[in-house]
Amino acid sequence: IGALCMSGGHLAMAFEQSFLLALVLLVVGSGFLKGNISAQVGALYPRDEEALRTRGFAIFSVAINVGAVTGPLLTGLLAKVYGWHYGFGMAAIFMLAGLATYLVGYRHLPARVERRTFERDRLTAADRGVILALVAVMLISIFQSVAYYQLANVLPVWIQAQVALDVGSFTIPVPWYQSIDPLFSILGVPLLFWIWRKQAERRREPGDLAKIGIGAWLAALSNLILVAAILIADGAPVHPVWPMLYCAGMGIAFLYYWPTLLALVSRTAPASVNATMMGVAFTSLFVANNLIGWIGGYYERMSPAQFWGLHAAIGATGGILVLLFGGMLTRALAGGVQQPLRASAQTIEVER
Repeated sequence: IGALCMSGGHLAMAFEQSFLLALVLLVVGSGFLKGNISAQVGALYPRDEEALRTRGFAIFSVAINVGAVTGPLLTGLLAKVYGWHYGFGMAAIFMLAGLATYLVGYRHLPARVERRTFERDRLTAADRGVILALVAVMLISIFQSVAYYQLANVLPVWIQAQVALDVGSFTIPVPWYQSIDPLFSILGVPLLFWIWRKQAERRREPGDLAKIGIGAWLAALSNLILVAAILIADGAPVHPVWPMLYCAGMGIAFLYYWPTLLALVSRTAPASVNATMMGVAFTSLFVANNLIGWIGGYYERMSPAQFWGLHAAIGATGGILVLLFGGMLTRALAGGVQQPLRASAQTIEVER
């Protein structure tokens, strides 16, 4: 249902008269798709393979980022040559192709857990404590998301105005920069897997909260790259390499904090509210993007260095909150019983 709604939304985007209908279809479709498909990813890993769950969500993000890389390149090219209407029409075709892929591969997913009444359907005090701890982690992640997602809001405006896009006789299309961060989110997966494996061999792999904190610090550092570039340029156009480095750093920051957050929710949220908590995790992006739009309004009131410095401070705030409360939240999350996502997990059926 979500994929069909999103396909219809992209198709409606191709026509100016159906713009508002397109937004509604895209929002509803995304709501049906994101939380549920993320819960299905978590269901691929039984309780005795928890170490692989974060890596599984990182692999899942690779597929998403393949689209995020090719999307701006393809739609940017179509917009330049034929107009934006063709770009949105092509997005609808690719969404339908994604739905076909999902239906063909559906039989490979774990068996569906039938609707029953389980002993753990009634939330215990420990369950409620886990839910509150997860909400706290999601609130902290909003700082990372604000520092990260500004690259899709103000960054293109700043690049258009402040970056030297002409390289010889070629002008770099601004949408191409939107492909760099997902590209590095793909290229960074094998590197991070290698790093985490080496750390695990020495029993020094960071925990989930620590990885989310590292993502915050990397987002802060990436914003400082733009601050440095502006100060070095000293009023002249900024070299195009600097925003490339910024986007690359953001791609690695995303890998540290977002797949880890989804894996954490998948592993610790009680089974009866697991998909719901996935939806709540995505709601944190809704909050972050509203804040991004509001903060973006200050772009014209601040100097570019001050604006990106502000976002470095916002990212760093997320890292500081993890340092302050990470240990307490980790203990709270460990207090819950691991939820049985797979049909093969042991379940206890009781009478209503």
